[in-house]
Parts: sequence; C-alpha cells; structure tokens
Amino acid sequence: MSIIRQINELAESLLSGTKFSLYDVERNGGNLKVTVQAEGGVTLDELAGINRQLSKALDVNDPMPNKYTLEVSSPGLERKLRTQAHFEGAKGEIVGVKLAPHVEGERRFKGRLNSVSNESISLENESGEVEEILLNDISKATTVFHWKQNQKPGKANSNEAKILQGSGIKEYEK
Repeated sequence: MSIIRQINELAESLLSGTKFSLYDVERNGGNLKVTVQAEGGVTLDELAGINRQLSKALDVNDPMPNKYTLEVSSPGLERKLRTQAHFEGAKGEIVGVKLAPHVEGERRFKGRLNSVSNESISLENESGEVEEILLNDISKATTVFHWKQNQKPGKANSNEAKILQGSGIKEYEK
C-alpha cells in the first residue's frame, strides 16, 4: 500500500464521526500536507487539534520512512481541484485550468464550472462559450476567488450619496 493511501486511511479514520472530512493529502519530499474541510469552515484551533492528533497517529503507525514536516490546513479560498469529487464540489464556481504539455492549442482556461463527468468537465467562459476539457488533460486546476472592488478611499458610493442627499450634511472634500 502506498504511503499516501496509508495516510489517507489514517486521516479518514481519525476524522470519522466528526464534522470534518479529508479533502486531500500531498507529499512533497519531506513535507506532508493534509487538507481537511468542514461545512462552515475550519478554525485555527481546530486545525491545531487535528494536527496534534494526526501527528500522534502517524508516530504510532509510522507510514513515513524518513523525517518529515506535517502541515494540516483547510482548502482555502482558492483550493486545488485534483479529484473528480473536488470538481463536483466546485460546480457553479469560477475555476482556472491549466492543461498538460501534451495538449496542443490553448492550454489555459478560466470559466464557470457547469458540469463534471467521469471523463471531462465543462467550463463556460465570460463570453458564454463552453469548453469541454478531459480530466486526463488537466495538469492543474483551482477555484478562483474574486475580491469585490472597493471604492477609492474618500469616494462616496451611490448609497452613501443617496443618504447624504437632502440631509444637510456636506460631502467632505480635500
């Protein structure tokens, strides 16, 4: 059994019966990253607790042959999409996709994830064009978070202008 599979099973058994679920496990050299999620998010204290318990379980079961650094985190706002389940969970969201080097033509796509099948995903770009992309052709995919653009400091937005209008309060000018 592979190291990643052993760690997956260990983490899933640790999280079983809790509000948390395993999102992903990545191993990169001496770093082991375990990503967990929960409805409504995960707090730093909860991540620290999971880290402590998982660290103890890893020490007992010892699936990692050498020294390693354990990192337990949540998927975050821009989360990696690596499995079909990840893509299923991101339906309706904006995603960025980079295709593998063997794919000819356009290799970067961004759009709303409309559908997911066993073999492909469907993305709709800003102009309404739909692209079917084979899962096997994807080298990297993430959700894309857009911050709302704020007004420049000191500029009243339209609601503020409506409130001030007729109130006798003058808008401050520099």
